[in-house]
Amino acid sequence: MPAKRIFILNGHPGSASLSRSFAETYARAARAAGHEVRVAHLGDLEFDADFGQASYTDTKPLEPVLETVMRDLSWSNHFVLAMPMWWGGLPAKLKGLIDRSFLPGTTFDTRVTTRLGMPSPLLTGRSARVIVTSDTPGWFQRLMYRNALIHQLRGQVLGFVGIRPARFTWFSGASNPGDGLVDRWARTVEGLGARAC
Repeated sequence: MPAKRIFILNGHPGSASLSRSFAETYARAARAAGHEVRVAHLGDLEFDADFGQASYTDTKPLEPVLETVMRDLSWSNHFVLAMPMWWGGLPAKLKGLIDRSFLPGTTFDTRVTTRLGMPSPLLTGRSARVIVTSDTPGWFQRLMYRNALIHQLRGQVLGFVGIRPARFTWFSGASNPGDGLVDRWARTVEGLGARAC
């Protein structure tokens, strides 16, 4: 397999978390397999998460850390996001990173539309792996919530800007995992990193 350029974003705002551990595990395995890897930890990034009163034509200037995130995403051909599901969605700071950084002219083009009338995606040629930790059991997420978080990320965020396919790995029971469960999850993540998928 040719070496990939992989950008990993730990989307948990805390300094220590399962998401951080999984991001680092994936990175180690991918590097050992010969892939180029860059890693960012959301908790280490200082920026204003509020899009505020700005508009697409009058945006806030990006902080240097957000410029680095976007350079790393542009550099990559595979994007890995490790994150918790909080209240059925993304942590606020992670959503703020997307709101602030995924802008017209960088990730999509409103002046050129697709056959469906949607803005043209500008981040095509990249795949994604999203590693989600949650307390919601997978079956409940599918049946009761209709995989809302997956639909949002796959279709309305990653797919919207051209990152596809986006594959998901879901670990539920994250607050109180049973004996050996975190180790099994880590081995799964290690395997994903070794295969860069």
